[in-house]
Amino acid sequence: MPNIVDAIVRVETFIISIPREVPYLGPLKEGEAINERGYLVRKGNRTIYPSTDMTLLVKVTGESGKVGWGECYGIVAPEATKAIIDDVLGPVIIGRDPADAVVIHEDLYDLMRVRGFFGGFYLDALAGVDIALYDLTGKVLNVPISTLLGGRRRDTIPAYVSGLPRATIKERCDLALEWVSKGYKGIKFAAAVSDEGIIAEMAALREAVGPDIDLMVDLHWKFEAAEAIRLIRRLEAYNLYFAEAPVQPENLEGQARVANGIGVPLALGEELRTTYEFRPRFEARAMSIVQPEIGHTGITEFIQIGRMAQAFHMNTIPHASISIGIFMAASLQAASTLQNLPYHEYQHSIFDRNLAHTTGNMGCAQGAYLLPTGSGLGVEPTEEIFRYAVRRSI
Repeated sequence: MPNIVDAIVRVETFIISIPREVPYLGPLKEGEAINERGYLVRKGNRTIYPSTDMTLLVKVTGESGKVGWGECYGIVAPEATKAIIDDVLGPVIIGRDPADAVVIHEDLYDLMRVRGFFGGFYLDALAGVDIALYDLTGKVLNVPISTLLGGRRRDTIPAYVSGLPRATIKERCDLALEWVSKGYKGIKFAAAVSDEGIIAEMAALREAVGPDIDLMVDLHWKFEAAEAIRLIRRLEAYNLYFAEAPVQPENLEGQARVANGIGVPLALGEELRTTYEFRPRFEARAMSIVQPEIGHTGITEFIQIGRMAQAFHMNTIPHASISIGIFMAASLQAASTLQNLPYHEYQHSIFDRNLAHTTGNMGCAQGAYLLPTGSGLGVEPTEEIFRYAVRRSI
């Protein structure tokens, strides 16, 4: 195959903020309020969230006139990620060939590593650019990203329902039953909003959905390791499928203690961005389910993490966050090439409503994602989405 020549001529970024009636994770609790910047702090895990679906889109244009789209984690302070791309990453890659996506990723990583920027907003920005380069390359070659990554193993991926955004356990059980009736076999609830008790919610959900549905819990980094072990051991009695994020993400020792002290799989990784962060957790056997979030990792690191998980005989169940669908398409494209992939997270309250803002045939129904077809990502943002583009002063 001849070398691809389609020099990058322009890199643009757009902050997107789509209003929503009910904030992510459900209705506001007592003591929670939306501040003047549009954020709220969830008391259950002391973490800040936007009250809108907020994200950052990246547009890379080649000299051919073709456009590659990327999206990265822009939930909080998207101005930071935008500034990094506009001021640093974008200008550096003008003239480069998008087909060199892996090499470009390594070069951009090198730019700031000695200054300590091997995580956080810098890597989020790099993820958005990385996705756009793969999309543009796929369009130039007229192949999907999965082909660029070595080949698609599946056209559908089982989806587990993430979150039951209702006010009471009874309402959440009713919602879980609705999803089961639609063909979904996996459901995860959020400990951060389990005000009536995590054990009580798990017991009620199991009674409601019966023995054959996979139930998971996101513990939202709430516990010390011994506390987490004790809690998860109690949840095991209800046939827990996996426990997610029991201790603080920086607590590697605690993660390993929990993983080795429980009888169900431990899932980790949504906040990690590179193989360098995952490697010590692989070596410590700190989890058995790996959860890369492509809005943090981009495609290049996502694939390396997934293949490293394969080498350590671990399953990959990708994380899904707030997105208009661009990096969700990237996650599905990349995930379709991996072997040990029992599920992909399905943020139904985000994914379904934002499908209207993308073109293509990507979807989720009857318990599974339908992967987009077509070249590159297989989806693009609609023109209508840009009415939600905002310029936010700091």
